[in-house]
Amino acid sequence: MSKPRIVFMGTPDFAVAILDKLVKNDCNVVGVITAPDKPAGRGRKLNESAVKVYAMKHGLKVMQPTNLKDPNFIKELEALLPELQIVVAFRMLPKVVWSMPKLGTFNLHASLLPQYRGAAPINWAIINGETETGVTTFFIDDKIDTGAILLQRKTNISEEDTAGTLHDKLMHLGADLVLETIHQLQYKAIVPANQQEDRPLKEAHKLHKETCEIDWTQDIATINNFIRGLSPYPTAWTTMYNGEDELFLKIYAAKMDMEPHQLKVGSIVATKNELKVAVKGGYINLLEIQLPGKRKMTTKEVLNGLKLAENTYVG
Repeated sequence: MSKPRIVFMGTPDFAVAILDKLVKNDCNVVGVITAPDKPAGRGRKLNESAVKVYAMKHGLKVMQPTNLKDPNFIKELEALLPELQIVVAFRMLPKVVWSMPKLGTFNLHASLLPQYRGAAPINWAIINGETETGVTTFFIDDKIDTGAILLQRKTNISEEDTAGTLHDKLMHLGADLVLETIHQLQYKAIVPANQQEDRPLKEAHKLHKETCEIDWTQDIATINNFIRGLSPYPTAWTTMYNGEDELFLKIYAAKMDMEPHQLKVGSIVATKNELKVAVKGGYINLLEIQLPGKRKMTTKEVLNGLKLAENTYVG
């Protein structure tokens, strides 16, 4: 049996790992669709997506439509004679695109659907204190992340995992799952299963700056999960009130010190090497932080050049 003609759609690094898996396993990738180049930085130099950079390097045909319903794009896509389309971290597709291939169009999602539908499943799984997550391949339909499930694979979330480490774990797990899904679709070995919504669903809505602010009135474990779930991106933040200065503080890493205290929530306790925030149940010990206009540093490095006033606090 000949290998199906595959069109791959994706944009960020997460998608590159999956595309790389296809290329290294000699899949018949006849085209790659990714986001248009965008101006970035002070010079407004055009920034190419990670998927485009990879695809060009490996001699793959690249398309960058601004409008997925554009007749010229549809004509170009049809000319590729796609038999299967794979979507990883791309955007919503119109029916004219996802219904085109005879084997269908499937998506890879970084959660165990139907849980954590949405843009930020990796972050929210950690923020919510989950101990297990996974990856899902599913057929695309006219809604977001609701199509029939093809395959799933689970993995544990450790207490040390951050959004960054879990991203990489799911990226590699997802690459293997996509390869297996292709194989099983080709040989008609999968029976798609409708998503079961028989229990409350947790959403993975997009994260914005205002949703990344730490609420220090929450308990110690909730705050710790929040910091882990937003590290390294988009990063949890708070305002530090140091005398008359109000400093925007990003927190990349922290740990829980379960020590009893009688301090007001948000109070800062500082030593030569440590910066701790008093919360319910103990202290959040800040390990890696970033001050305005500075690079990310260890707390010890920051304390070498930061003078703290007596009643410094966060909130």
